Amino acid sequence: MKIYFAPLEGVTTHIFRNIYNDIYGGIDKYFAPFVSPSDKRPLTPRERKDIAPENNSGINMVPQILTCRSDCFIKTAKDLHDMGYGEVNLNLGCPSGTVCSKGKGAGFLPETAELKSFLDDIYSYAEAGNMKISIKTRLGYYSADEFYDLMDIFNQYPVSELIVHPRARSDFYKGDIRTQYYSYALEHSGNPLVYNGNINSIEDYGKFKEILGDELSTVMLGRGLIADPSLADKLKGVTVDTDYGKFKRLHDTLFHEYQKIMSPDINVLFKMRELWIYWQVLFEGYEHDIKKIFKAKKCIEYEQIAEGIIQDRLN
Repeated sequence: MKIYFAPLEGVTTHIFRNIYNDIYGGIDKYFAPFVSPSDKRPLTPRERKDIAPENNSGINMVPQILTCRSDCFIKTAKDLHDMGYGEVNLNLGCPSGTVCSKGKGAGFLPETAELKSFLDDIYSYAEAGNMKISIKTRLGYYSADEFYDLMDIFNQYPVSELIVHPRARSDFYKGDIRTQYYSYALEHSGNPLVYNGNINSIEDYGKFKEILGDELSTVMLGRGLIADPSLADKLKGVTVDTDYGKFKRLHDTLFHEYQKIMSPDINVLFKMRELWIYWQVLFEGYEHDIKKIFKAKKCIEYEQIAEGIIQDRLN
């Protein structure tokens, strides 16, 4: 089984990736949060730092590009190739309103003529430039039925991997996964497939595997893996329970690394609060204490509260 770590903007930065990889491992590919190139430059200094090979040593990492302009995509891909990357990922799945209003992410999906011209250009570059291009997509923008035409388009290109989140943009992250469309992809895709969406537990994986069969062998995890960092270990049979010892190491290391690079305290606390939005599912019965985490104003106050919660769970 292969497990990929989905990109979450502002969360799965190189700091998080490195610390997670050192403590847990078990991830076959990490996808960096998207870069959005402009006419002026393919990468901002912050983006370049995040995906610099020296900041991702020992990690199989794939940069993700968000754009609806083939010239910007190719310029960025060339830059990334020069940095040593042999694969990039095209984001056709982001449902954000600000992204889609610019025709990017899932907002590119209904423009099938423009999308085909875009793919013509970037896969011509990929063939000449020895670059693999994978695609992360939703089923469509307005309707999941758009996926049938999109699949016909994707099959015309050597997509290194087609990562499918079986929802339309209009679904955002709500409602049930539309598994019948992923089943259609399994039957009709000419390219390797990766499943993405709503795997938050080993029970979720079992449910989807029962529906989709043994071909559910490569999955991309995002929010579920942030919420339970032991999830990859569980799916690979390394453990059956959440490892709170590893969790404590992850929490403490992230907290202290953020303290080194951020000030004042409130900026560090914003980062940790964002993570606790996901982590709180691991601490049922500690709701009162977790509320204190979100109200903490100083790092020393936060650390005392978090230490008490995690240590109590360990005991």
